[in-house]
Formats: sequence, structure tokens, C-alpha cells
Amino acid sequence: MTKAICDIQGKAKGVIEFFQKDEHSPVEIKGNLAGLEPGKHGFHVHEFGDLTQGCTSAGIHYNPDKKTHGGPDDSIRHNGDLGNVTSDASGKCHISKTDKVITLYGPRSIIGRSLVVHAKEDDYGKGGDEESLKTGNAGERVGCGIIGLAKD
Repeated sequence: MTKAICDIQGKAKGVIEFFQKDEHSPVEIKGNLAGLEPGKHGFHVHEFGDLTQGCTSAGIHYNPDKKTHGGPDDSIRHNGDLGNVTSDASGKCHISKTDKVITLYGPRSIIGRSLVVHAKEDDYGKGGDEESLKTGNAGERVGCGIIGLAKD
């Protein structure tokens, strides 16, 4: 079992944990966020674990296969496309999801990359414009953190 953790800072704050039994298993994603506007927010792994200039230096969505943006269940998607998280009327959200594309093992591991929470809902690349195919029109980055290897 490998575990990773991400401390999200910014307008949105919280802790997200990633668990993977072995390199062939899906990744479980669990955690809580606060400080969001009520509604859906894009939730993505970005290519760099560099936050020296805030969330902007995290780069673009993690996309080693050079695909267009999609939803978490789409066959054509960035590795980092984890969909949306939904916050309640108080701006809090509980996250519990599984992803079969990201990994905590090997050269495609997300450990050392960043996790970004966006201001708007991710349209899964179905927005009908060029930006949708890159970012899902998810908007401003309202919180981010570096995904690090966690203690057992």
C-alpha cells in the first residue's frame, strides 16, 4: 500500500489523501475542503510540484499522453482530470472517489506533482470551445498543494 497526502492552501483549504494497494489497483482519493463557493469545482492533478508563484507555477493539467481534456470516466482525458468536487452551502466538501488512471507508482506517479482546486465547474471538455479541450473551463485556481509521499 502506498499513501500520498496533499495539504491544499489558498482560498480553498484542506487535506486530500491518496491510497493505492499496488501498481495495478485504482487510487482512492479522500479528504475535506473548506472555503469554496457553493457548487461544483474542477479538481485536477497539475504537471509540476512547484508552487513558488502560487498555484500558477503548478503548470498545466498532468497529461503525459497529450490527450484533450475530459471527464474522469472518459477514455480520452488528461491523466490529471479528476472531475469535480461539490461544496455545500457553507463552502465545505467531503471527497471520496476512485480513479483508475492516476498512479502512485513508477514513472507516471502523481507524487511530487500538484493538486489544484478551481473556481468553476469542469465541463469535461464538452464546452464546445478550445479552452474546454484544455482546461474544462474550470477557471481560476483557488487552492493547491504538492502531492507528497505519506508515512504509513
